[in-house]
Amino acid sequence: MKKTLLLAVLCALPLCAKAQEKTERLDSVVVSASRAGKQTPVTYTSLGKTELGQSNPMNSLPMTLNLLPSVVTFNEGGTGLGNSAMTIRGSKGSQINVTLNGITLNDAESQEVFWVNIPALTNLLSSVQVQRGLGTSANGAGAFGASINMNTAFVGSQPTGTAELSGGSYMTGITSVAFSSGLLPGGFYVSAAGNLSRTNGYIRNAQVHAQSVFAVLGWLRGKRSLRLTYLMGNQKSGITWDGIDLDQYAKDRTYNGAGEYYDENGNVHYYPNQTDNYRQHHVQLNYTRSFEGNLTWTNTLNYTRGDGYDEYYKSNKKLKNYGFPSDIEPARSDLIYRKAMDNDYGVAQSTLRYRSARLDVTGGVNLGGYRGGHWGTVLWTKTLGDVKSPDWYDNTGSKLDWAVFARAEYHPLDWLTAYLDLQYRGIHYSMKGVDDDWIEYGRADEDRLDYQAQWHFFNPRGGVTASWGGHKLYASVAVGNREPGRGDIKENIKGSGENPIRPEKMVDVEAGYVFTGKRLTASANLYLMEYTDMLLETGRLSSSGYAIKENVPRAWRRGVELAAAWQPLGWLKADGNLTLSMNQIADYTSYVPYEDYSGTVPVHYGKTTMLMSPSVIGMGRLSFVPGRSWLLSVDGKYVGKQYLDSSMREEMAIPQYFVMNAQIQKSFPVGPGNFQVAFYVHNLLNQMYYASGWRWESISLDDGTLYTGVGVYPQAPINFMLKVRFSF
Repeated sequence: MKKTLLLAVLCALPLCAKAQEKTERLDSVVVSASRAGKQTPVTYTSLGKTELGQSNPMNSLPMTLNLLPSVVTFNEGGTGLGNSAMTIRGSKGSQINVTLNGITLNDAESQEVFWVNIPALTNLLSSVQVQRGLGTSANGAGAFGASINMNTAFVGSQPTGTAELSGGSYMTGITSVAFSSGLLPGGFYVSAAGNLSRTNGYIRNAQVHAQSVFAVLGWLRGKRSLRLTYLMGNQKSGITWDGIDLDQYAKDRTYNGAGEYYDENGNVHYYPNQTDNYRQHHVQLNYTRSFEGNLTWTNTLNYTRGDGYDEYYKSNKKLKNYGFPSDIEPARSDLIYRKAMDNDYGVAQSTLRYRSARLDVTGGVNLGGYRGGHWGTVLWTKTLGDVKSPDWYDNTGSKLDWAVFARAEYHPLDWLTAYLDLQYRGIHYSMKGVDDDWIEYGRADEDRLDYQAQWHFFNPRGGVTASWGGHKLYASVAVGNREPGRGDIKENIKGSGENPIRPEKMVDVEAGYVFTGKRLTASANLYLMEYTDMLLETGRLSSSGYAIKENVPRAWRRGVELAAAWQPLGWLKADGNLTLSMNQIADYTSYVPYEDYSGTVPVHYGKTTMLMSPSVIGMGRLSFVPGRSWLLSVDGKYVGKQYLDSSMREEMAIPQYFVMNAQIQKSFPVGPGNFQVAFYVHNLLNQMYYASGWRWESISLDDGTLYTGVGVYPQAPINFMLKVRFSF
């Protein structure tokens, strides 16, 4: 189920202040537990509110971050709305920790963040910090390649409002409104926002209909801050995660086989409701208190309730495998079914921070509890009509996750910073019930997901930073451990059991140099990410679109990241970045399943390059600002060759590609506010390319023949967006 806990990103907005400086100081404490400071020896890049506000309104957050170092993005529907994904240094979504105001947003079971129903997120953020590598300690499963730390937008003591309307290619339309009262008598404030987004997408069945509303009630008085936030979000999108094979890609790039079936005369039809649906309610209560003696205490309670389903049309299926009597006649029929889920997620978090001229210490505790249910229901069969069958599969997972951490930065000299970050995590996870794949393949009912495991991890980090003038040198070493996700575990259970799933471990060494001058900034970073028992995608997807992973004993990501920005004139700026890397597995063996999932067969490849890990990633951009009210920019992104699996077979390769974009913006003062018009062109050179994909493999039970196929995600050719915005 393509769901998202990330609808919570709109909540917990610190939207008021007795004075702007006071609000920022209190709220910076909330996010500081997982955010790197200027002297923290961690590799990171930050985007501010101005840069975020200039992005294409069609873009989800991954697409907005596309130009940052080592970032590669794609969208399943080919545009920016809908199911979007990103890799950072080759690490996929389940290895990227995402936080908003210090609260981890990754789904507790899948460890993923799904961005499909987060419209206009960039308008609500004051900053985003992307840490590459293990980074600082974070709650939840933690970063295993990168982390994204988001901070919500501040509103001062005066009332503010924004109305934004955008439209463009593929019948895309986005409407956003927001209002904040500012500080009211007694220290209270109230804020509200809403968003409607829809698009048909580039490929067939890539439509997205998303809505979200939120309300914030807060109180700020002296050294105390209290806020209550409620968010409701709802999305309905076409299923696009199957992609298309290369033969079909050559015939029609917009093809999508989701919901395809044939009638008695051989005519093709498409089921119109082959969709992914998800709704979420999110409530968060935050209390922050400052004390004398440079102490600040922050407490957050969070509760999320989500539910949704995928709906499918399937042809000529055995009805006995879907909860019907084994002697039913006829035995086969076309049918419509739903794969449904619901979840409850609660978090309690408390941090205490002490800050002086020489020492900055933060300690905290985090406790999270998750319950997720998964079941399937048949709605209709061609032979019986509308039906109400028993659930044809039903399983439940629960997870308890707790962590304690202590982090300190000490400045023994004005130019020297020593950094230490210690985290201890405990996890208890259990599953029970029957999985959908087993039923569909006619497996016996005794094959169940009954599973329990406990893990305890110690994750230390340390480093030093030396800075003088405009120069900074830093180096750090970090150790991280992480548990497998639900999809990893259940796919392993369905295998032969000869290779039980294991937690993964990484040692990350970072060393870098940063120069900051009046007209030039430049940086160079060397990284060595050494993995033991790395959980790496196999190239296969589950029936609900999750990337299936398995352990590889030893692997590494080693590279150098270069970045520079030069502003020779006040109205002209050039910036770019380049990543050169090796992403390898020491000795790779792929475990290919039999057609009926009754076992696996090892296929040995030796030393290989990891899937979806290009060795070259680069970006360049020219920005022209002829006046304060104008902005013109052109950028280009290059991504080198990638592989859909880790076998390095050329038939599994994604060719290199280069994509250019352009934008022009103009602002006008109108009465007490500001009116802005912006025009965006994506894929300026009209490149026909695909940016990601997956592969499937199986072994024949009869003669051991290896069958292989691929699915790729075509990206849209040249397309356009127009945005008008009024704010006061």
